[in-house]
Amino acid sequence: MARVRTIGVVGLVLAATVTAGCSGAGAASRNGSGSGSATGSGTASTTGPAPAPTESNPPGDIPDNQAYVAYQPSGGGFTVKVPEGWARTDKGGTTVFTDKLNQVRISAATAATAPTVASVNSKVVPQLRGQVPKFGNPQVSQVTRHAGPVVLLKYQGDSAADPVTGKVVRDAFERYAFYRQGHEVDLTLSGPVNADNVDPWRIVSDSFAWK
Repeated sequence: MARVRTIGVVGLVLAATVTAGCSGAGAASRNGSGSGSATGSGTASTTGPAPAPTESNPPGDIPDNQAYVAYQPSGGGFTVKVPEGWARTDKGGTTVFTDKLNQVRISAATAATAPTVASVNSKVVPQLRGQVPKFGNPQVSQVTRHAGPVVLLKYQGDSAADPVTGKVVRDAFERYAFYRQGHEVDLTLSGPVNADNVDPWRIVSDSFAWK
């Protein structure tokens, strides 16, 4: 009888051990603590989609969502759209709108004759050469805007040194000379040479209208 009891006890111990082993494996599988789950977790973390890159505009780029408002001088005569929110300064017959590295300059004056490509080349270019630091690359042509034919002078020049950093920026300029019945309005748009402001400057220059 004693031998029978011993065999029975050993069988119970073996059964309990097998049961415990199976239970541990099942728990590990359910809890994700097995080696297969760890490997899967590592794969998911390294092959998922990368974060979207942060967009960074070059210095001087005017945002695509920039809003524009109509500007009209106190004496009337014409209107032109300018970027909303830009700082404004007035001096004599010139009004300037500025934001960071970009500028819209509007000058009005009386003129006996309409500007031409020849007159801008012979008179305006030499004047600007003496006023704009490192003036260069002048190109004069006649173009068409909504207001009609206009003389366009493109050139480059150095900006004034930043009062804090002392940094100087190479600027690109577009000067549009509008004329009607003895009145001339010069619209000059400027910003860093590498800035992509073709569309904003077209919006501004196309918006000019005589009143």
